[in-house]
Amino acid sequence: MPVQPTLPLPTPVGFLRSAAEGAAELSWTGQGWLAAGEPLGDRLDADGVARLRPLRGLNVRWPSSRVPVEVITDLAAAGVPLHAADTPAWVEPELAGLLAAWTPEEGDGGRRSVTDLRREEHSVRLRRHGLRSRAAEPAVALPKVSVVMSSMRPYLLASALDQIARQRRVEVEVLLGLHGVPAEHEAVRRAVREFGLPITVVEAGAEIPFGEVLNRAASRASGDHITKWDDDDWYGPEHLADLLLARSHTGADIVGTTAEFFYLEPLNATIRRTDYTSEIWSEHVAGGTILLDLARFQELGGFPALRGGVDAAFLKAAHAAEARIYRTHGLGYMLRRSVSTEHTWQLSLAHFLRVASNQWRGFRPSLILERP
Repeated sequence: MPVQPTLPLPTPVGFLRSAAEGAAELSWTGQGWLAAGEPLGDRLDADGVARLRPLRGLNVRWPSSRVPVEVITDLAAAGVPLHAADTPAWVEPELAGLLAAWTPEEGDGGRRSVTDLRREEHSVRLRRHGLRSRAAEPAVALPKVSVVMSSMRPYLLASALDQIARQRRVEVEVLLGLHGVPAEHEAVRRAVREFGLPITVVEAGAEIPFGEVLNRAASRASGDHITKWDDDDWYGPEHLADLLLARSHTGADIVGTTAEFFYLEPLNATIRRTDYTSEIWSEHVAGGTILLDLARFQELGGFPALRGGVDAAFLKAAHAAEARIYRTHGLGYMLRRSVSTEHTWQLSLAHFLRVASNQWRGFRPSLILERP
């Protein structure tokens, strides 16, 4: 008998932010799982998931007795929104809790934008559970990530380091490049003292190009992976873990997120732009989220020693070197925009209002950010 080829397991690649169709039912027939009237077989593949992408979600009808759940795990890993109000006792408690935490009708006063956002947040939580459950065996040790951050604003360091300290499922070290700020500055000393995790401080004069400051800090890295972190933005506690999951299921050389949520500080307003699709192969990711293996970073020659445009230049060079770049969801990341002179990325507040798909008054991140 010829050996059947192994089909690629489904992943979040191709997730659709908005559903063109309503919810359908996922039920056990006695022989296998049936979704929207079609049998799914023993295991799903990417083509099988693609047919379900337009659906708002699947309502799971569990049988009372134990049945195979590999298909459920595959659907979760792919981020297909699943719901079940009632779950039998034999189902894993974590999965049961996730399925009960969202319904296909959930929203916010009927606004489609927020309804879609709640759906995507639920999808992200399912992806995490499914991808981790599908792993062949648990990791022996947590992956070590070297976080490279340059700062010329001591008043932001305490918040930035606190967010790094909150990261789950990873071991982190921080390589802090002080750009024109002395290490003896009181705000710097206090933030470093209270951090509580490994941190190396590298001083550089204000005349040194921004990219060179990053490289001087990155030269001290000892982790398996290296990532860039911006001192003025907000990151959810599973930001790094989500990037590593994306790298694991894609095999990408570089992973990062979309730049979706922006807090416009002078206007006290939050905007979301959805013109950048997530869960796709791309040449562009948000600069403050770039993550790759340390060895690959060194092969690429580090960051360009430029005063501005460092992230774009790095990604352009990486793409030219045939690095594969993957962009995952951006719900655990929010960019701060204050006056334009404080940013290396020089764009006006009016620009962000023009490209916004949604606007809210005040600080309104995704729930994935887990901001109090």
